[in-house]
Amino acid sequence: MPRSEKQKLKLLYLMKILLAETDSDHGLTMDELIAKLAQEDIRAERKSIYADFEELENFGVEVQKNKDGHNTLYSIEDRDFELSELKFLVDAVQAAKFITEKKSNELIKKLEKLTSVHNAKKLQRQVIISGRVKAMNESIYYSVDALHDAINNNRTVRFRYFNWNEKKELVFRHNGAFYEISPWSLVWDDEYYYLIGYDAEAGKIKHYRVDKMKNISYTEHPREGRDVFEKTDLQKYSRSLFGMFGGDIMPVRLECKNSFAGIIIDRFGTDIMMIPHDAEHFHVTVNVSFSMQFIGWVTSVSEGVKVIGPDEAVEQMKETIANLAKAYPTE
Repeated sequence: MPRSEKQKLKLLYLMKILLAETDSDHGLTMDELIAKLAQEDIRAERKSIYADFEELENFGVEVQKNKDGHNTLYSIEDRDFELSELKFLVDAVQAAKFITEKKSNELIKKLEKLTSVHNAKKLQRQVIISGRVKAMNESIYYSVDALHDAINNNRTVRFRYFNWNEKKELVFRHNGAFYEISPWSLVWDDEYYYLIGYDAEAGKIKHYRVDKMKNISYTEHPREGRDVFEKTDLQKYSRSLFGMFGGDIMPVRLECKNSFAGIIIDRFGTDIMMIPHDAEHFHVTVNVSFSMQFIGWVTSVSEGVKVIGPDEAVEQMKETIANLAKAYPTE
């Protein structure tokens, strides 16, 4: 770019330098600003930079002026995101299982650009690489976009759904046949994205893990199930599924030790009715998908939570525990 053309961009380069290299703890002197502009082949004088500061403030970008001994330091301290907020976002990106390691690093680099280079180093220290299981491909980004497009255009979606076998091979369900579902919402639960949609053929709401959906496209068919979806509380629906695994939702009665009240509230929310039973226990009825995942949750909280109804749920608990005992016989 010719020098005269770059000179026209002086104000933009000045703002870029201030945003990138200053914050509440770091500033630049006037001589440093002039030198950095010169590195971009832009000529500047003190008087013109003071005028630029006024233009920036008219634009809504306030340039702070602070004394440091005999020097005057200039900085931009007010940002759209506080450092603590960026750290929170970095943690969320790093923890999300549906984001690949490569994409996590790319997103964090972009988040670093929302603060100064000095604070960006603090964000880098915030990243903790552990043995988390991350997604293996980045197709989920295109899948999420396709699903949002279908929702915005009020159309059903077609896709194939798969699982993994013991050989780490991808195996399509329904012999590779396409599903057609009316998409109504995307939910991030247990660090995965799920599509919540209406299955017109089954006449009920179902959910699908987005990273296990392939060949997604939306059709010309309008969505169905609006009346069913509008009556569904998605938060309660998510809580009932225990990691979003399937199973028919049913009311299950639990007997819990009083000391386990916090565990029950954390899992099912505060809108449940906890009825005192005796001095040490209370009863509660929760609507859950009575799946192996729910049974596993009950057994994981040991003797603190006990299934007491309905009879079919109690019998399934007994059967599962008996099968586990058979798998680990005592000599």
